[in-house]
Amino acid sequence: MTQDISQQRLLDAWRECQRHRHFIDYALSSLQASLPITGERLTRLSDAEIQSLDQFVLRFGKLQDAIGTRLLPSVLLYLQEPYEDRPMLDKLHRLEKLGYIENSEQWQTLRILRNRFAHEYPDDPDKNAAILMLAIESVASLGSILERIDQKLALSSIA
Repeated sequence: MTQDISQQRLLDAWRECQRHRHFIDYALSSLQASLPITGERLTRLSDAEIQSLDQFVLRFGKLQDAIGTRLLPSVLLYLQEPYEDRPMLDKLHRLEKLGYIENSEQWQTLRILRNRFAHEYPDDPDKNAAILMLAIESVASLGSILERIDQKLALSSIA
């Protein structure tokens, strides 16, 4: 694969991540008055707040998917690292060694949290609120992954 194609893939993945990050930030700004979310608050959210929360959950999952399935593999491809057919854990370890992610375990923790969204607990608003707050708090970790990649590759300046 030529460097131009790998760079274009990288830039496309970067732009997708930035788009999801923008809508996460927008949803969180809409929810600012309702934070921190508790079980009690969760049961009393307005329709607009629920819509913002749904947008947050959707974009949080999409951002993680875009980082994990598009951006991180694109970084390795751009760097001409032969990891295309390797397991994700190998890719994470390599990216950690290269300084593109701080900690491969952090990514795995974020994935576990994202997978917990798949399970709603209709009879346990406190549990749902706790999972949502963990996700809201972990947005900074996703942001730091994007920032590290940008610092090393200067994608913001060329995207």
